[in-house]
Amino acid sequence: MAQVVDVGIGGKRRWLILALGLAAQTASCSFLYGIPFLVPSMQRAEGLTLAEAGTVVAAPSLGLLFTLILWGAAADRYGERLVMALGLGVSGLLLVYAAVAAHSLGTLFGVFLLAGASTASVNAASGRAVLGWFGPAERGFAMGIRQMAQPLGVGVAAFGLPPLADRWGFQVSLMLPALIAVVVALLVAWLLIDPPRPESGTTGEKPPSPYRRPALWRVHGASALLVVPQFAVSAFTPVYLVTAHHWTAASAGWFVGAVQILGALGRLVSGRWSDRVGSRLRPMRQLAVASAAVMLLVAVGDATWPWLVLLALVLAAVITVSDNGLGFTASAEMAGLAWAGRAMGTQNTGQNIAAALTPPMLGLVIGDSRYALAFCVAAVFPALAVALVPVKDEKSPSGRT
Repeated sequence: MAQVVDVGIGGKRRWLILALGLAAQTASCSFLYGIPFLVPSMQRAEGLTLAEAGTVVAAPSLGLLFTLILWGAAADRYGERLVMALGLGVSGLLLVYAAVAAHSLGTLFGVFLLAGASTASVNAASGRAVLGWFGPAERGFAMGIRQMAQPLGVGVAAFGLPPLADRWGFQVSLMLPALIAVVVALLVAWLLIDPPRPESGTTGEKPPSPYRRPALWRVHGASALLVVPQFAVSAFTPVYLVTAHHWTAASAGWFVGAVQILGALGRLVSGRWSDRVGSRLRPMRQLAVASAAVMLLVAVGDATWPWLVLLALVLAAVITVSDNGLGFTASAEMAGLAWAGRAMGTQNTGQNIAAALTPPMLGLVIGDSRYALAFCVAAVFPALAVALVPVKDEKSPSGRT
């Protein structure tokens, strides 16, 4: 059964499994990252202040943060198909309820909190399915495809939610992520097949926890550090272009959307790179060096020439997201299939904490206009990650199950 991870063992079906995982993660992201697009219509429809609307926007991410590890453990125990279909289906039904019933602020917050907690099931389970059905020579590339779900989900939300909200209102627009979630949950329940469970050994006991050694903790820590420049770029590029370079908000939005597509391609390339060199952590460490360098280049560009800062921002948008799939894949491979769900859940938890802390932390540094200083501060975190990535502790992916 351990040979399930060899290349081609899943036949053509493994690509269907990957497509389902990508669709499920995209459905989840269209909700998680789509709610901010609805803030203006939410304020009009519900009579909320900006602070109240911001509280509602934070609810899905808060629910996700506290349930990632639990869903990962459930995927390890009960399988990917059940966990993905159940969590995504419940999330979709909760959004249908939010779309058809009137709510107070507290009720809306609670519904979004539960929907975020439910959709978190997809994060570890979809990655675990990829781990189980793809061999080491394809796994990095396959995981890179799966990691494209975030920009795809943002794109679906950006192009679909605001027009629906403008024409039909805030609540009706929620039917878009709701229906996507329900439809994909049904497809997962129908078509997804769990990879064979790993053998427990001659004694029938579960393999020991990979967290007894520091290597996996170091991967989680390095990945969390590498999230800081990623969210420094995504969170502050629009406002930076508007305030420092006097772009329109629409132009800044299109710029961010275009570089997100390049970032998605960067994840594919880095995944394929890791397959070719037979390592996830060596490319991850090299990308950490590149992330630190490119953030310094953004700072230099801010202090010198506008053309240089635009070029640097494009490079930063690609480089700072390209390591994401490598850390995720390395966590699963180092943990082994029996612990992969929990490892990927822990990986995502650390990254989400770092992502939540980055905007307020760098916002304090920026103040009115200290963008160059903030970009320099952001460069410190990938520099620290370089030393933390446990390259010497990594075994060849071909030796992992």
